[in-house]
Amino acid sequence: MEDESKPKASIKKPMTIMLIGLGILFGGIVTYKQIGKYYMGKAFANAKNPVVTVSSAVAKYEIWKPRVESVGSSRAVTGVNVTAQLGGMIQAIHFTPGKIVKSGEVLVQQNADPNIGQLEALQASEKLAKITYMRDKKQYKVKGISKQQLDTDLQNWKNYRGLVAQQQAIVKQLTITAPFEGKLGISKVNPGQYLSPGDAVVTLQSLDPIYVDFTIPQNQVSELKLGQEVKVTVDAFPGKSFTGKLTTIDPIVDSNTRNITAEATVPNADHRLLPGMFTNVSITREVENKYIILPKVAISFNPYGDIVYTLKKTGDEKKGKEVYVVKQKFVSVGETRGDQIAVLTGVTDGEMIVTSGQLKLRNGSHVVLNNAIEPSDSINPKVTNQHNG
Repeated sequence: MEDESKPKASIKKPMTIMLIGLGILFGGIVTYKQIGKYYMGKAFANAKNPVVTVSSAVAKYEIWKPRVESVGSSRAVTGVNVTAQLGGMIQAIHFTPGKIVKSGEVLVQQNADPNIGQLEALQASEKLAKITYMRDKKQYKVKGISKQQLDTDLQNWKNYRGLVAQQQAIVKQLTITAPFEGKLGISKVNPGQYLSPGDAVVTLQSLDPIYVDFTIPQNQVSELKLGQEVKVTVDAFPGKSFTGKLTTIDPIVDSNTRNITAEATVPNADHRLLPGMFTNVSITREVENKYIILPKVAISFNPYGDIVYTLKKTGDEKKGKEVYVVKQKFVSVGETRGDQIAVLTGVTDGEMIVTSGQLKLRNGSHVVLNNAIEPSDSINPKVTNQHNG
């Protein structure tokens, strides 16, 4: 009988060698990773902070007057579409589109010939009724006629006077005139055209002065006062500002938006402002506030809080430039004007603040300054058209 233990022994030996080899392999991998982790940690621990190049600005106090800003639209003080009151064919057009007209100036004459003829007939009848009444009045004094006849004559005269006045009004309504002084728009009629009551003839707008309507949040109502100076700008005239006065504040707040509507009256002698223009409105109060002012780019706005990086000298130099260390500070900010922002807390007067390169910084970073290109810091920045060659 053959020995069965020999095949088992021959199988067991290679298996043992394979397991030992795998153990050595995995052990080597683990050892390699641990050694690499050790030296990497040692390298990070011994690494020095890289010196970053940033730009800077000095925090300083400035006097700002509180300002309320909004957007709105312009509106004519008086503006209408001049329409026909009665039906009739146009006999003559007496206006030039786009011109300034005076109040009462004739714009369109509708055909009134039949009405004028009827008016003349009624005037003749009214004249005869008057003569009859005056003659019968003398006769009544000498008892030549009865009081009833005299009363009938008087009533007849008054009736014709009423008919004449009515016909005169009809003739007058067929002469379409300007209801007020203003500027005409585009003509909507032609000679010979029949006008029905209510048909538009031309638009008429009173342009000097002009209203500017705008809305503000209810929490700024206390900032408004009738008579305050209002600055208005429109995109049509870049760099041009129109000055007016706050003349009306609505006595009701919109329950949906919690905004209140206000109205400014702006002189407009050159008629540059037109009804319906989109406007930017600014109202400055006379009181003054003192704020630390920084360029807006100096503030890093974050969900957990707004921060700035302050600079402090280290006494070291790199390539001839003084090295600073940065410190992160939380700040609270107020209103903005152009490229500037008011800092309410967190920064003191005279502190040096990083204005660019913040993404490369953390607490304790070392930096050098390069202010060759300063960030925009204008209260009235101007946007250039980047598409123009």
